[in-house]
Amino acid sequence: MDPAEELFRNLMSNRKFLKIGFVVLVVAVVLMGGTFVIPPGHRGVLVTLGKVSPVFAPEGLGFKLPLVTTVVPISVRQQTTVSNTECYSSDLQQINVELKVLYRIPENMIVKMFRDYSGDPFDSLVAPRISEALKEVTALQSAEQIVKKREDVKAKTLEASRSKVGDLLVIEDVVIQNVALSKELETAIEAKMVQEQEAAKAKFTQAKAEIEAQTAIIRAKGEAEAIRVRGRAVQDNPGLVQLQIVEKWNGISPLVVGGGSGANILLPVGNIKAQ
Repeated sequence: MDPAEELFRNLMSNRKFLKIGFVVLVVAVVLMGGTFVIPPGHRGVLVTLGKVSPVFAPEGLGFKLPLVTTVVPISVRQQTTVSNTECYSSDLQQINVELKVLYRIPENMIVKMFRDYSGDPFDSLVAPRISEALKEVTALQSAEQIVKKREDVKAKTLEASRSKVGDLLVIEDVVIQNVALSKELETAIEAKMVQEQEAAKAKFTQAKAEIEAQTAIIRAKGEAEAIRVRGRAVQDNPGLVQLQIVEKWNGISPLVVGGGSGANILLPVGNIKAQ
């Protein structure tokens, strides 16, 4: 038998097995390319032949058109990124501010973010607006105020950033990690702060001395008034002194010897009781 004829007969006899193998292969491709899994904390954006689906896919198992649909997972969890901004104060001092930005993509903005902003939304959307907001805030304050009032700078920067970003992203918080000044400016600010502390201490000492002086004056006036009142009382009541002597007498009386113009001698007599 001709070898070619024998090969043809073998192929025809195995045709059924070839059909089965082809069907199995197609089913495997469909199963592998027609399903996808979105991990927790993510949502899926479906892109079919370059067209973005307006509906995102939730986390978990999903189905798509094999070979023509691509699924891009997008995180909806809070993310933290560090941003460095070079800005100027109102007194034209150059300041480098390092911010830690906490943000997340709201679920209803996932498709729009993917369609309108390529790459990482922080680089294309968040960072430029936060940098702009920070520059606007620092431009209204001196370098010294920026250093002393970091919480105020942070609060104003956060408010301005949220206004600029709008509803596209949720800016949870911004944290000022570092404010870098020139060495000369740092020295000048530290010296001024020391002077202010010393001035405040001197002012406190002066106020304390004034209060103590006023207290002494008030006490002296009170004592003088008490003496005046007692003097007036004695003048108006001559027997008041004798009454006070009697009230304070302890029962032991001195013996008075002598009289006339001579000196009087007082001889104590112990335990002499009045008869």
